[in-house]
Amino acid sequence: MSCGIIETYVADLFAHSKVGNHGISLFGYLFKVAQGACRYFSENKLFGSPASEGIGQFIKKLRGLLDQVIASGSLMRCVSCYACLSKCPRSIRLTDVLLPLVKEQTLANLKEMPGELQKSLENMARYGNPLGESPRKRAAWAATAGVPVRVLAEKPGPVDILWFVECYPSFYPRGQATAKATAKLFHALGLDFAILGHEEQCAGECGRLTWEPGLFEKLAEANMKVLRKRQFKRLVTGDTHAFNAFKNRYPLAEEGWEVEHMTLLLARHLDQLKPRLTKRLEAKVAYHDNCCLGRGMGCFDEPRALLGAIPGVTLVEMAHNRQNSLCCGGGGGGMWLDTYYKSKGMDRLSERRVQEAVAAGADVLAVSCPLELSRFEDAVKTLGHEKQLVVRDVVELLAESLEG
Repeated sequence: MSCGIIETYVADLFAHSKVGNHGISLFGYLFKVAQGACRYFSENKLFGSPASEGIGQFIKKLRGLLDQVIASGSLMRCVSCYACLSKCPRSIRLTDVLLPLVKEQTLANLKEMPGELQKSLENMARYGNPLGESPRKRAAWAATAGVPVRVLAEKPGPVDILWFVECYPSFYPRGQATAKATAKLFHALGLDFAILGHEEQCAGECGRLTWEPGLFEKLAEANMKVLRKRQFKRLVTGDTHAFNAFKNRYPLAEEGWEVEHMTLLLARHLDQLKPRLTKRLEAKVAYHDNCCLGRGMGCFDEPRALLGAIPGVTLVEMAHNRQNSLCCGGGGGGMWLDTYYKSKGMDRLSERRVQEAVAAGADVLAVSCPLELSRFEDAVKTLGHEKQLVVRDVVELLAESLEG
């Protein structure tokens, strides 16, 4: 079996995987893709002929190897960090394509799902968020934002920017601080924005990359139904996982909507924003390149440009940075697997990252994803570095500098 044929398998699997065809097994799917798409197979009648015995033996061995991997529990350790993409010479998006399919097989073969993970998935299915909060509370943070925040469910009408807040900034107290900072930056730039409020549900990317593609499809369908009711030009989110979903999985481009992460939007408006940044922060800041925005989307310079524009900030780099950055450990379901990892004697990636920030001499570990705030702050506490290091979102640092 030539390398070219194997590439046909993978390339066509990527093309078809967006359809969400999960009605057959992973191996049956591989067979169907190859048989239907590869001219070499059809012309040589490798299926249903004596020659197919060679292919059959190959697939049999492949099945055996994958069965061993699934049974070993190794895939439970995968945090969907896109490191495989950065190392792949063919730039095959394994994290987006192959891993969800194989993880689905792992879930089906688990004797018992880790409790935290199961609860989060159940909450997403029932409440539209992994925290299990009432949807009616989703916009409650806006009442104390300090600036007006329009909620389209209450005040409908056209808007330039639809801000998809996501779950942790909406419900989790630490995340709400980033939501309030983001609202202040929107106002400082004079941008026309609004949020969905209780109509918004989790974008579902963590569910898809975790184990439940069906849950992702359910959430995506519900969100698209709401989005199609609204008039807007651009969808902006500060959640990197949601950004990945909207950019690569949702049919937003087909609807004529642009999608942007808050970091990218602010970087586009840096010339307008920079004169407003007047308060000196006097801090050595290490920026954590998160997986979705960094390796997944190639966004490395923009967050550093924003941090570098803040008076008094000195940027320092950790040992692992940019393409070689370490994951916070929260992707691919890792956000809800800490107890499971601890039971297996595994170290926490968030603690390794905090140790790197301290070693770099940073006073501040800056992030651009709401999931990372709680993970790194918890790691700072468990390692006893509270007096040496604080964790802040980039938008929090920018909003703080606005107050000068």
